[in-house]
Amino acid sequence: MANVKGAPKGARTPWQVTRSVWYAMFMREALSRTMADRMGWFWMIFEPVAFVGIMVSIRSFIRGGRLVVNAEFIPWLIAGLMGFMLVREGMLRGMGAIEGNSALFAYRQVQPVDPVLVRNFLEGALRSLVFLIFIGGGLMLGLDMYPDNAVRVMAAWLSLWCLGLGLGLVTSVAATLVPEVGKVIRMLSLPLMILSGVIVPLNRLPHWLLEYLMLNPIPHGLETLRLGFFETYQVVHGTSMLYFWLFTLTLISVGLLMHLRFVDRLKAK
Repeated sequence: MANVKGAPKGARTPWQVTRSVWYAMFMREALSRTMADRMGWFWMIFEPVAFVGIMVSIRSFIRGGRLVVNAEFIPWLIAGLMGFMLVREGMLRGMGAIEGNSALFAYRQVQPVDPVLVRNFLEGALRSLVFLIFIGGGLMLGLDMYPDNAVRVMAAWLSLWCLGLGLGLVTSVAATLVPEVGKVIRMLSLPLMILSGVIVPLNRLPHWLLEYLMLNPIPHGLETLRLGFFETYQVVHGTSMLYFWLFTLTLISVGLLMHLRFVDRLKAK
C-alpha cells in the first residue's frame, strides 16, 4: 500500500512527534520537580497548612466563630486557598518554563509553547493530589470537607486549572520578552490573593467595590468551588461561570496567538 503523500515508510505523524516531545518533557519536569529538591513535597503541603493555621489563629483571636456565610471557616478557607494556588502556580510556573527549557529549542520539534503546557499539566496534577490529601486529612480531623456536589467541585477545579493555563501562556511570553513583567507579577500575587476572596469573604464588602473586584475571574471560580462543598453556601453576588469561561478562553486564545507571533524571538532568548 502506498504511503500517504509519499511519506517514507515508518515516518511518524506530527501528532506522534508532539506526543513524544510532551512525554519526554513531562518526565524531565516531573523528576526535577519532585526528586531534585528533597523539600519539594514538604513545601507543597506545608505552605497551605501553615497559611491555614495562621489565618485560623488570627480569626480566633479577633472574633472567633466557626461559620462564614453558611460554611465552616476552615474548609471554606482550604477550598479557596487550594483553588487560588492552582491558578497562581500555573501562572508563575509558566513564566519560567521558556527560560528553563531554552536549551531544548535546538531541536526543531520543540516549540516554546510545549514547556508551558507540560508545566501547567504537571503542576495541576500535583496540586490536585495535594488537594485530595487535604480533603482526606480534613475528614479524619472531623472537618466538613466532604463535597455536597462532587461534580461541581471537579468542574470548578478543572476550570481554575484552565485559567492557570491561560495566565501561564500569556505571562510566559510577556515575562520572557520583558523580564520586568515577571517581577511585577510575582509582587502582585499576594494582593491578588486578598482581592480574590481567599482570606476574607467578599460578601462583606460594599457593593460599589464588589463590582470592580468581580471583574477578576478568580473569585468566580473559587466561589463555585466552595458552593460544591457547601450546598447552602451564599456565593458572592455576581458570580458567573459564563463570565469566567469567556475570560479564560480569551486568555488561552491570546496566549497561543502570542506564542505563534513571537516564536522566533522566544527561541532566541
